[in-house]
Amino acid sequence: MGHRLSKIYTRTGDAGSTGLGDGSRVAKSDARIHAIGEIDESNATLGLLLAEELPDDVRALLVDVQHDLFDLGGEICIPGMSMITAGQVKRLEVAIDRYNANLEPLKDFILPGGSRAAAQAHHARTVCRRAERALVALAQAQPVNDGPRQYLNRLSDLLFVLGRALNRAGGQGDALWQKRKNADDDNA
Repeated sequence: MGHRLSKIYTRTGDAGSTGLGDGSRVAKSDARIHAIGEIDESNATLGLLLAEELPDDVRALLVDVQHDLFDLGGEICIPGMSMITAGQVKRLEVAIDRYNANLEPLKDFILPGGSRAAAQAHHARTVCRRAERALVALAQAQPVNDGPRQYLNRLSDLLFVLGRALNRAGGQGDALWQKRKNADDDNA
């Protein structure tokens, strides 16, 4: 950071605009700002997950992901900037394969839940998917590199796998969806 934030409020956004990293100003309702906010929220959900008791390897991975998400937000904040690399996307793919290798193959859909940490991972996954949708919407209107979209897509997959792995680490199985579980209630 070239300048340290010594003053948190600036009043420059009071009229409904905000500054991008390149110095330009856009409306706070701009698709770019919406995507940045969704990415920020995704990072915050990882902070909640990191507040849980986690295996050390999962904790280290998620801390790295938080740093990547900050880079990703920075890339979106500076139009034309490229910060997310193919190597960062590949690192997620390697982690997905590593954690998924120890899990039983899925034969049914699963419900978010199980242990608190697994439920937090599933929540983080859904927020990440929302960030991905916001980024796709932005890319339909303005130029966006492929790296951030690929990263968020892999991250949501990783969080799904981690939800399952955290349940297993906590001695719990997957919460399986049961088709038409409450079908009898439909006729009441």
